[in-house]
Amino acid sequence: MSATAMKGVRSRSFFFARTYQSFLTILTLSLLIPTTAFAEKTTKVFLNGEPAPVYFNDGDSFRVLGGRFANTKARLAGFNTLESHGPVHAWGGWTYKEMYHIAKMATWYAQKGVWHCTSDDLSTDTYGRILWYCKDLAVEQVRRGYAHAMFVGENPMEKALKDAQDDAIKNRRGMWAHGVPEFVITSTHSAHEGGGKDGNTYNRLVQSDTGRSFKWQHKQDYGECEEVCVQRQKLLPVQMLDFINVAKNNEVIAAYHKTVTDKELEYRLENYLSFGSVGYLEDKELMDRLDDALSVLARPFLSGRVKSDEKQSCMIYVDFKRRYGPQKAKCLK
Repeated sequence: MSATAMKGVRSRSFFFARTYQSFLTILTLSLLIPTTAFAEKTTKVFLNGEPAPVYFNDGDSFRVLGGRFANTKARLAGFNTLESHGPVHAWGGWTYKEMYHIAKMATWYAQKGVWHCTSDDLSTDTYGRILWYCKDLAVEQVRRGYAHAMFVGENPMEKALKDAQDDAIKNRRGMWAHGVPEFVITSTHSAHEGGGKDGNTYNRLVQSDTGRSFKWQHKQDYGECEEVCVQRQKLLPVQMLDFINVAKNNEVIAAYHKTVTDKELEYRLENYLSFGSVGYLEDKELMDRLDDALSVLARPFLSGRVKSDEKQSCMIYVDFKRRYGPQKAKCLK
């Protein structure tokens, strides 16, 4: 073989050796990178004006992957999307699996946009997530029916969100296509988990027309994959009239009655009979005083309640520890 030919062979051998070495290096590095880096779809979000890559794990929460807030988690305020850990929501004509698809649509929509979020004080929720308000995302999720307005506490419902929800309900978009329940159940907790008032635990309910949320107090133990539905518990008309008269003679309730109509008072009393709470009031101190007064006044009447056949909204209960990973509950798979 000529010197020129030998030189060409050595050159090709050197090229293939370098290429193979590069391949091994890339393969080694790829094995060191968590698989989630390839699976997670990053979205650009401005956090108090600073751009950052985030990963939306559902339609109303994300994890910050870079920038000043890297490695923090976020819960978005003002709205709520359906749970995406499995088919756990249903109401109206929807099946659980159909509403699960709506939850996935909310996640997909959040992932594909560019959003702007603000937080004045970087306050956190009970899970340590920073509460951000992303008005552009909130309005669009609600307007499309991928989410519903939801407020915890005394923050007023912004007009843009109110208009978006009214429009979605009027045109039966997304989750509202097969019915509009009076209350949407957004979380369930079994009595064995604890954490409630006066030995009770609670499920969270949200009023569809106002977006206001409150705690449905109860003492029920739920089994895994048990269906929990919002159903009114009412008294017969004669018993209800007796209950109203008793309530009106209470000092706290009589003072409240001076500020509202008879219809509003009856609505609050019905809420207490059904859910152990009068429902959300902007004056939280007043709300607590009414609940405390009714906790005594209602006792003689509770045994006379009749549960309504109408299931407004339902949710499948699964303990948080069984919602993800290899131990995931069978009904979520």
